[in-house]
Amino acid sequence: MQFCPKCGSILIQKRKNYGCPQCSYTTKEKVKLSVKENLGEKKQIGVLKEDEVDVLPIVEEECPKCKNKEAYFWTSQTRSSDEAETKFYRCKKCNHTWRMYS
Repeated sequence: MQFCPKCGSILIQKRKNYGCPQCSYTTKEKVKLSVKENLGEKKQIGVLKEDEVDVLPIVEEECPKCKNKEAYFWTSQTRSSDEAETKFYRCKKCNHTWRMYS
């Protein structure tokens, strides 16, 4: 790739020669274009398993199975969009999952 010696723009092909799109510089010599791409080694992406990390909020809700007072909490739209979301709970102690409809 060659640049204009006057203004520094990249030289492009005109009718019979190469020239600068910014100024009046032209040249009859052939412009060599080369593109190089340096591909480095890909970094590995760490994958977390569901049981390795607790990212859900903890609320005070009694588990119907073991009567523990703490549970993880999340919501999901399980019915049509004009109805309320469904609340899901998972017991922190026994991992029992249940839902409550609002």
